[in-house]
Amino acid sequence: MLGIMASAPLSVAKPTLQPSGKAFVEFSGLSNSSAFLPFAKKTSDDFLSVVAFQTSAMGSSRGGYRKSATEAKLKVAINGFGRIGRNFLRCWHGRKDSPLEVIAINDTGGVKQASHLLKYDSTLGIFDADVKPVGDNGISVDGKVIKVVSNRNPINLPWKDMEVDLVIEGTGVFVDRDGAGKHIQAGAKKVLITAPGKGDIPTYVVGVNADDYNPDEPIISNASCTTNCLAPFVKVLDQKFGIIKGTMTTTHSYTGDQRLLDASHRDLRRARAAALNIVPTSTGAAKAVALVLPTLKGKLNGIALRVPTPNVSVVDLVVQVSKKTFAEEVNAAFRESADKELKGILSVCDEPLVSVDFRCTDVSSTVDSSLTMVMGDDMVKVIAWYDNEWGYSQRVVDLADIVANNWK
Repeated sequence: MLGIMASAPLSVAKPTLQPSGKAFVEFSGLSNSSAFLPFAKKTSDDFLSVVAFQTSAMGSSRGGYRKSATEAKLKVAINGFGRIGRNFLRCWHGRKDSPLEVIAINDTGGVKQASHLLKYDSTLGIFDADVKPVGDNGISVDGKVIKVVSNRNPINLPWKDMEVDLVIEGTGVFVDRDGAGKHIQAGAKKVLITAPGKGDIPTYVVGVNADDYNPDEPIISNASCTTNCLAPFVKVLDQKFGIIKGTMTTTHSYTGDQRLLDASHRDLRRARAAALNIVPTSTGAAKAVALVLPTLKGKLNGIALRVPTPNVSVVDLVVQVSKKTFAEEVNAAFRESADKELKGILSVCDEPLVSVDFRCTDVSSTVDSSLTMVMGDDMVKVIAWYDNEWGYSQRVVDLADIVANNWK
């Protein structure tokens, strides 16, 4: 095997020298990184203007009703105030002129715990907002009071009385029509699932197929964080070079689903101590790409390696393509898309960085250009970083904005 690999010509991308003499291409996803890392970063105005364009540009084509800036904002409730729920609230809070208004949180931990964990975060740092509990059933965020309720069964939640328009389903439990539909039965009008949906629930990835959003669908999914990383640059590869088949490995930070110490779990590998092991496990992220790019059905698969880091993950994709190419051409295709149709979603970085440097990046995926390889002329290897919490939560806000701007 080694002999075979050695005989095949290998194209490796070289960093491009900019006029400043630095091997670096600025990318929007890490704005002012030196000033903010490793703690939370405010979203750049440039990024927000891109998002505003992307989320408002897809209303009229389907004849959907778009809410104007003078109308009441969409009333949003968050079900499950864990990692994604709290990241979502922070991302939403950082948006100017958002069409959303978070009015409620359903969390079983109580007001004091929800308030404390929103303010103080081991990954994001201290929230740059005035956060405090209000009595036994509310949290104040910069003077805006958000009601906190507690019920494990969505059908019993007070969504009708509160006139909730959209529920951000962040528990990872209610991911099929029956489960997510309980929010509808409770009085909410629509549900956005922050995980892969089961069954025939429509899946949308911003930058890939979100312009096909159907406002008649009451329940939608934002896919997984890994699919949100993978799909944008896979779309570029397929459009430019034609993907025949491929495999992916995501080296993924551990999550709350794993065990701190060895303990019972339905997945025997995830039952082992997350902070002490590299844990191989399954992922449907590669196959799920076909949900947003149907032409790739049956062409991609992959696995996950959970590693002892709290945040930021990296995708390693190897694909066979139909058009002969070389590494610099592949990176050029990524740069072109990152500057145009995928601006704010895809970035390209030429600096030799490590995972912590991508913490709190707003984009869905950042291609590490110096690691792009082409073996022979038709086997392409691409490495892309993603903040599996913050970057993903930005896309949840984006998709919620799309729902609001196409309200029907």
